[in-house]
Amino acid sequence: MPSIVYRGVGPRIAYERRIASLTQADLARAASVSLGTIRKIERSERGVSDAVLDAIADALDIDPARLLPDKERPDDRMHRSMPGLSSVLATYDAPEHGPCRSLAELDAAVSTVVGLRLSTQYSRIARSVPGLLGELCRALSAASPVDQPAVARLLVDACRAADAVAFKHGAKDLSARLLDLMRWAGAQTDDPIVDATVSYVRTELHFSARTYGVGLQALERALDQVPRVGSAEALAARGALHMRAAVLAGRATNGAAADVHLDDARALGDRVPEGVYRGTAFGPDSVRAHEVSVAVSMGDDHLGQALTLAREWKPPPSLPAERRSGFYIELGRAQLWSGQPDAAFEALKVARRIAPQHAREHRWVREDAATLRRLKRADAESLSNFAEWCHASIN
Repeated sequence: MPSIVYRGVGPRIAYERRIASLTQADLARAASVSLGTIRKIERSERGVSDAVLDAIADALDIDPARLLPDKERPDDRMHRSMPGLSSVLATYDAPEHGPCRSLAELDAAVSTVVGLRLSTQYSRIARSVPGLLGELCRALSAASPVDQPAVARLLVDACRAADAVAFKHGAKDLSARLLDLMRWAGAQTDDPIVDATVSYVRTELHFSARTYGVGLQALERALDQVPRVGSAEALAARGALHMRAAVLAGRATNGAAADVHLDDARALGDRVPEGVYRGTAFGPDSVRAHEVSVAVSMGDDHLGQALTLAREWKPPPSLPAERRSGFYIELGRAQLWSGQPDAAFEALKVARRIAPQHAREHRWVREDAATLRRLKRADAESLSNFAEWCHASIN
């Protein structure tokens, strides 16, 4: 993928470096960049490639998006990655020959992109995932019958990371093709938990198309295939499907079904500790976050329930960034609809601090920022800056 060169990032890098109590020499060593390069960047004498930007952000332990000027779109590299992904999708069942790392090395590489997805580092995923998907397709094509299921599971996980990039940035057709690849690879694992993961992710199509009832039926069919007893991974897979089914039922205003699925999710959450199972967070805290989501989905008389739940509980830092950010986006919507615009804006800002790339591309963030900007003319500067940051329409 061609490298992107960002301009005007020097002052932000210098600011974040001082906040981190690092000298220019400290930052250069930590980022494996020459001291002269750091000095030129901070003086705005040269631009920054996406690779160097990521290295500097890693050294500062921050999201790369925090270093970009507002006029720069951090999703540029996502759009640059799309041709690479399209090429992989056109040849996945008959890939060209090429080098492949060992299964252990591929497992480590996929674990890295799964971690990036959970922490909403979409720009970093976009830089590496097209090549990784191509390599996994080659590895699967050449795998022995013994290794084939393991490679196919890795391909499913890598596709899910790629789909996070495509779906969050509006490439819905590409997202659908990645989901088809997930299904194709998942069928080669003979693993009901992988099938559950694919079903969980595929529901985003129903959220996007607003076919909530159809999506709910699909998840309920998927639940029939997941073991009711067994490992913590199996229980978590069932629990995650129940959580998502509850939200779909809420969007479909099917309160009875939402309650049933939430009850089942709570029961399963009591049986496994909070954690990430096969790339999906599940446990008591994840269920609580979904209780708020369901209440917001139901709207109207249920908004008070969402606000009460949020007063009694906040997502702990141990939850993945995407889930925590999503909680505050949901809370902000409930507060806005309940006539609390100031609280709603604070919630959106918290969501942004937790996961900037997730919040920036979230449709509700854009819609609610635009509404807040119209309602709160007195706070024009701060709200306008936020609305511009997330590309909200304020006309």
